[in-house]
Amino acid sequence: MFANLTPTVRTLLIANLAVFAAQTFFGGQLFVPLELWPWHGNLLYGIPPFEPWQLVSYAFLHSGFMHLFFNMFALYMFGPEVEQVLGAARFRIFYLVCLVGAGLAQLVVGATIQPSFQSTVGASGAIFGILLCYGHELPRRTLMLIFPPIPMPAWLFVTLYGALELFYGVSGREPGVAHFAHLGGMAAGYALISTGARRARGAGVTS
Repeated sequence: MFANLTPTVRTLLIANLAVFAAQTFFGGQLFVPLELWPWHGNLLYGIPPFEPWQLVSYAFLHSGFMHLFFNMFALYMFGPEVEQVLGAARFRIFYLVCLVGAGLAQLVVGATIQPSFQSTVGASGAIFGILLCYGHELPRRTLMLIFPPIPMPAWLFVTLYGALELFYGVSGREPGVAHFAHLGGMAAGYALISTGARRARGAGVTS
């Protein structure tokens, strides 16, 4: 079952599981400073301040087992093939850029469009970046939905998923879910892919 795991995906799975075990054993309060807090949060009594390291640390924390399970299942399903396409070094950079991009998007939205003083946790933003890359690099790969069980090409699945996240984010439905962080992870991933493609085309031009 785990024979096809690539090195970085395996490391990320272990790291997230280990951190969740530590959250469970030591209690969530110990990890509050590692959650992603709004950068205006320290203006309110009882709200921890934003710190730069939270843009990375938040992505290794999860609010519960099902939150962890769905993120790690998606990483297990899509991560190995994306790592094989990008290579281990580029995949690590890609994952980091997506989780930071997701965090920044959440901070901006939480300070402007949808003011919030809640913290954000979870690897979802980085996972959505991986999903975007999967649809971009393997667009014709067929994916099967669970509910309803409808097969569709990866590019269409990713497009519909992104549109659904945008709808939920703009409409304000599911307020406990960081939809704009998901979109931020996808946007950061797309920007990185586009930059890499432009560089590759430029490197191939000779005079």
